[in-house]
Amino acid sequence: MKINNNKSSKDFLRKNEQIRVPQVRLVGNDGTMLGITDTRLALQKAREQELDLVEISPTAQPPVAKILDYSKYLYEQGKKNKDAKKKQKTVSLKEIRFKSRIAPHDMDVKIRQIEGFLKKKDMVRVSVMFYGRENQHKDIGFNILAEMKARLAEFGDVEGDTQTQGNRVTVTFLPKA
Repeated sequence: MKINNNKSSKDFLRKNEQIRVPQVRLVGNDGTMLGITDTRLALQKAREQELDLVEISPTAQPPVAKILDYSKYLYEQGKKNKDAKKKQKTVSLKEIRFKSRIAPHDMDVKIRQIEGFLKKKDMVRVSVMFYGRENQHKDIGFNILAEMKARLAEFGDVEGDTQTQGNRVTVTFLPKA
C-alpha cells in the first residue's frame, strides 16, 4: 500500500494504523518511556487517551513511537521551523563595477553607494574594468582600490587580497560586525 502525501517522504511520519511493525518502543504523552510494546497494544493505549500513536524514529530497532496529539505536534514543528528560518541570516553579495578612468565625483558617488550596502550588512565586490590598452596599466586599478580601502575602512573590512581576473581587478568588502 502506497501512502499519498503532499509532503516529502522525510517529513512524513506514520501514525496509528500506518505503523506496520510488530513492536515499538513506546513513549508516553508526558515523555516517559513505557518500554517495548506490541503495536496493537500501543495503539489501544493511544486511543484510550484520545490521542494518536506517531512513529517518531522509524530507523531505530525497534522503532520509537510516541503517544501525542498529531495535529498539535505538526503545528509545533511548523512553528519551530518558521522560527529557525527567521533567525537565519542571509548575506547578499552586491557588485559595483567601474572603469579605470573614473572621475573623482563619480568615485565619491560609488563610495557612498558602497557605504549604504555595507551599512545594510551586504557584502560588496568592487571591480575596476580595463579595456584595450588600459590592460597594460593595471597599477591604476590597484591605486583606485587602495584609495577605496582607505575611505571605506570604517564601514567594512577587506576579504582577502586584491585579485586580478582577466580584464578586471577586484576586491571584496565585508560589513563590520
